[in-house]
Amino acid sequence: MSGNTSTDIWIAGAFAAFSVDLLVYPLDTLKTRIQSPDYRRFYTNEATGAIRKGALFRGLYQGITSVVIATLPSSGAFFTSYETFKSTLTRISSPQTTPLPFAVPLPQPLVHSAASALAECISCAILTPAEVIKQNAQMVSSSSPSSKNKISATTQTLLKFRSNPLALWRGYSALTTRNLPFTALQFPLFERLRHAIYERRCVSAPERRDAQTGQYKPTLKERGVVTAVSAGSAGALAAVLTTPIDVVKTRIMLAAADGFAKQDGASPATDAVKNIGTGHVREGVEKVKESAGRVGETAKERVMEGVDAATGKQHGSATDGWSTNGNAVGRKTAKPSSLRIAREVVAQQGYRGLWRGGALRGAWTMLGAGLYLGVYEGGKGWLEESRAQSERAA
Repeated sequence: MSGNTSTDIWIAGAFAAFSVDLLVYPLDTLKTRIQSPDYRRFYTNEATGAIRKGALFRGLYQGITSVVIATLPSSGAFFTSYETFKSTLTRISSPQTTPLPFAVPLPQPLVHSAASALAECISCAILTPAEVIKQNAQMVSSSSPSSKNKISATTQTLLKFRSNPLALWRGYSALTTRNLPFTALQFPLFERLRHAIYERRCVSAPERRDAQTGQYKPTLKERGVVTAVSAGSAGALAAVLTTPIDVVKTRIMLAAADGFAKQDGASPATDAVKNIGTGHVREGVEKVKESAGRVGETAKERVMEGVDAATGKQHGSATDGWSTNGNAVGRKTAKPSSLRIAREVVAQQGYRGLWRGGALRGAWTMLGAGLYLGVYEGGKGWLEESRAQSERAA
């Protein structure tokens, strides 16, 4: 594996993931909030349409704990699997190294796509619960009663899943559906760009071409920088192209906790009365209006229905379900499919809604992917050189 052990790859991948999480997590939080079905209600002034910057930019690191804990093993698993699958598929496709009776010729872009897709399936199994927790925690309002009691957004989200922890894996198919096309696009393009840059460097600095392999031998710094530029460019393009899938994925994961909200006394009507009681009149009335859901009612009737909900007199039981957009429906709704959610987005916002957050996603992916793979390659190269120096000294 390019002179590195599996331990090197795990360490480099984990360190890269940790570095990126700390630096670009706020951009990911903004992207999640922009793609949320509650964006207009929570983060804009309904009268003027202006962005409520105080709400939108508050708590940008909410939910980061779960991500840091999960990305360390998931990134290590991804890179170890990717390097293994890439090496195996490359060996199988070569007549000189194949263990099979005959070689299976595979183009390098296909090798990179297949290796990254297989590695992504393994990584997503570890990462999905953290993604569900993260995206729900990113939407927790700082004005909620639990937040005022100093309960962290991550803890509030975990409490919603205590009755059914398996629901944390509800977004696995959505996550893999988004990540498989993304990695299948990113990694072949990334490897091709990096190879093209090294080929140009061979022309300008032929003395750095390896006599045995014919490949360019970059310095440690050059290895990290070239990887970062190639990965960032490839990642930005892949991110923008897969934005519609990301919008659907975000909504599925945000809806994962909806079925448990009312069981934990967190219905919109109940929260409305609590907010009114603490002085948040405007926010409370908005939630009461939404939970009422009947156009012809007077404001007084809506508030009274909210009071009834808080005292247990609302229509339906306290365990009735909620639809994906947060409106009470008086019964548990079926788990929404990706196609159904995509249709809802188009119906509500038009086809532009499927591309919401695409520019921000492309920007933070360019930064994140560049740092992620740049730090990974740099760290892997440093560990490789350190081992070689120790062996020479011994």
